[in-house]
Amino acid sequence: MSKKFETSAIRTQSETTQFSEHSVPLYLTSGFVFDDSEEMRASFAEEKQRDLYSRYSNPNVNEFVDKVCAMEGAEAGFAFASGMAAVFSTFATLLNAGDHVLSCSSVFGATHGLFTKYFPKWNIECSYFNINEVDAIEGLIQPNTKFIYAETPTNPGVDILDLEFLSAICKKHNILLVVDNCFATPYLQNPIKLGADLVIHSATKLMDGQGRVLGGITVGSKELIREIYLFSRLTGPSLSPFNAWVLSKSLETLALRVEKHCDNAIKIATFLEAHPKVTWVKYPFLKSHPKYDIAKKQMRLGGNIVAFEVEGGLKGGKCFFDSVKMCSLSANLGDTRTIVTHPASTTHAKVEPEVKRAAGITDGMVRISVGLEHVDDIIQDLEQALRS
Repeated sequence: MSKKFETSAIRTQSETTQFSEHSVPLYLTSGFVFDDSEEMRASFAEEKQRDLYSRYSNPNVNEFVDKVCAMEGAEAGFAFASGMAAVFSTFATLLNAGDHVLSCSSVFGATHGLFTKYFPKWNIECSYFNINEVDAIEGLIQPNTKFIYAETPTNPGVDILDLEFLSAICKKHNILLVVDNCFATPYLQNPIKLGADLVIHSATKLMDGQGRVLGGITVGSKELIREIYLFSRLTGPSLSPFNAWVLSKSLETLALRVEKHCDNAIKIATFLEAHPKVTWVKYPFLKSHPKYDIAKKQMRLGGNIVAFEVEGGLKGGKCFFDSVKMCSLSANLGDTRTIVTHPASTTHAKVEPEVKRAAGITDGMVRISVGLEHVDDIIQDLEQALRS
């Protein structure tokens, strides 16, 4: 029987134990026992499918992975201790010395750090394409390009990339398309259905939704995930059973929460767009967004992230940041609580000016992760901060 998104999120569960529990229990164990030497031999030889050790798999982690695969339309997945563990392990599995990665210019700061600080010492090259010059992408593909990497919506600029367009390029050149779908979640966007080969999430964000635990996941084809599993089985970045249990429970309310996040976000974006102290606003479902048509084509709703620029450059941005009263000042996002970040003075303060410009980060830019408070209270706080 075909299940709708919300039903899969709630009804995809680990097998019930002899206690017939309704809520899945925590499996806080590092290892698992075997009946005899033959069962243990067959299990480690992968002739028998079962849990061996929680660094490899665990019932709580399996349930979380199964839910995300169902949501994304993926064949398989592997869960990690954090979003960046998912990013790094996926890259490390796919790349060899001498390979090249082509990435969108606006990526998460830690991902940019991997590209610029660590990949060069392993003889892995990374170059960027301008998100506003997508027609130039094909010309940047090299003979050693292994995959195109994209975030959409991007962090923190909230720009949009056409995934079907990128997929067509990748298929033409026989390379992979790897997509960070963290901002959209599987509820708003399904990159695999649009041609992506692998999809990565920081489950720490909207998947958890309450700022409690860290987690990450990569999903895709069985063949690719098998390789990621083998790398991760050796290197040990696996998700803990407790965090997996929390995240699996959180996924049961993902659709409900994201709907409300998006409803608040479009109202806040509309308010900001009309404010005299705001120079520009970027939100995927605002008609003023330069990629509004693409966002409407590939997303169910616009997400919970709004980017805007206040007057006064760096000083204006910091003044606004310091004047916020109710909203939280934090680098995290996807929480029930609204979070405000001023990238130029915090998360991207050490990033080269040309890189910031390419990512759409200006001195006065502010990123808001819109929460679940009453929208009137969020707007009231933003309004008093803008007056300052």
